[in-house]
Amino acid sequence: MTTLRKVMLVDDEEDIRAIGKLSLSRVGGWVTVLAASGNEALTKAAEEQPDLILLDVMMPGMDGPTTFNRLREQDATARTPIIFMTAKVQKQEVARYLELGAVGVIGKPFDPMTLPKEIRKLVPE
Repeated sequence: MTTLRKVMLVDDEEDIRAIGKLSLSRVGGWVTVLAASGNEALTKAAEEQPDLILLDVMMPGMDGPTTFNRLREQDATARTPIIFMTAKVQKQEVARYLELGAVGVIGKPFDPMTLPKEIRKLVPE
């Protein structure tokens, strides 16, 4: 069981970050940290120590799976639960993300009103 207080959303699209922040903070009741890139995620995750990271798969520069592996190499985030967020939710894609060690995959676009409920299903509090 993980107590979720602080959730980090990593997505290169500003509108996704804005909608995600509203959903996570207002509907979910969590402190929300945003990052716009894999590199920013590595720095902010180490500083902020989120209880959960929502990670976009397709980002310019460092993509989600690469960012995931780098987060796992940092002591501060080696055991932080990570959920991938992607429009590509075919079975083989989802299986690949779960094999990496993600706790789950949430499809995009997501419903801001139900996103926290989807997260709680994957990471029970």
